[in-house]
Amino acid sequence: MIRIAIDAMGGDHGPEVVIPGLDKVAERRPDVRFLIFGRQEAVKPLLARYPRVEKASEFFHCEIAVRMDDKPSQALRQGRYKSSMWKAIEAVKNGDADVCVSAGNTGALMAMSKFCLRTMVSIERPAIAAIWPTVRGESVVLDVGATIGADADQLIDFAILGAAMARSIFGIERPSVGLLNVGVEEIKGQEEVKEAGRLLREANPKSMDYHGFVEGDDIGKGSVDVVVTEGFAGNIALKTAEGTAKQIAQYLRAAMSRTLMSKIGAIFARDAFRRLKEKMDVRRANGGVFLGLNGIVVKSHGGADDEGFAAAVELAYDMGRSKLVDAIRRDLEAFHGSAGKRDVAGDDAVSEDL
Repeated sequence: MIRIAIDAMGGDHGPEVVIPGLDKVAERRPDVRFLIFGRQEAVKPLLARYPRVEKASEFFHCEIAVRMDDKPSQALRQGRYKSSMWKAIEAVKNGDADVCVSAGNTGALMAMSKFCLRTMVSIERPAIAAIWPTVRGESVVLDVGATIGADADQLIDFAILGAAMARSIFGIERPSVGLLNVGVEEIKGQEEVKEAGRLLREANPKSMDYHGFVEGDDIGKGSVDVVVTEGFAGNIALKTAEGTAKQIAQYLRAAMSRTLMSKIGAIFARDAFRRLKEKMDVRRANGGVFLGLNGIVVKSHGGADDEGFAAAVELAYDMGRSKLVDAIRRDLEAFHGSAGKRDVAGDDAVSEDL
């Protein structure tokens, strides 16, 4: 049984999307149990309409819900220990849940996750990892927004985190890992990226197959199983890819409805277009995984519909079933033990005074 803590009040639509999304997961994953946190008056009526979710869940009333426009410090002051977001994360910390899912405010979710779960030993900053559809299948890309700027040690940690995630969900013994750069030549790029590449080549970690530098177009090609970058570039790449997918879909719809012949052609090609639509559906890749914490938190897109939220929950399900946190700890210990890196304490960047 995989236990998933749910912040039912997160996102643009709250329980109106969350509960129908959980119904889809409960139908496809009979061995799942939900711990749902939210306002009783908003959640209970929906649970009554979805008996499958009600049967597979336990509900906990929380008076406070973190707003989408709350600043992280504001969310911590007002929602620490009592909001639906905090309670869902805390369930992972206490061992009551295997993973947590929220569609709420990203900054607040990251701040609360760091404060409640703390970062693993030797991890300076956590990362957000995304599953990226490619022409070869899927890849892991991180960081996509948690850390703006990263030094060589942090990029190496991201590589270890991403490789552990790829191994857990793709079943690859030594995932290939590439550092995102402006060129594949070793002389190109920022000093931090070049230094990280040099250290990875010299260390040759057993947990990964270091490929070298990759460029932006290699992400979609699926040239490597894991693409590593800092959060500024990663977030821009993610939003650009999502926008491009929507743009192409609009172009196709316009082209297929332009003339009578194109409409007839669209009818004959509808199976091909259906498969293309499924491949380019951003909802299927919904869910950013917070890595480097003493527990797994999955962030769903705030504007996701019920199918998109279900995809994020199923990603969390896979993370819980594969015991990703244990795999990450083993890889970190193996690498830093051999590399001789000084351990750092768990992250205390979020002050108790907040």
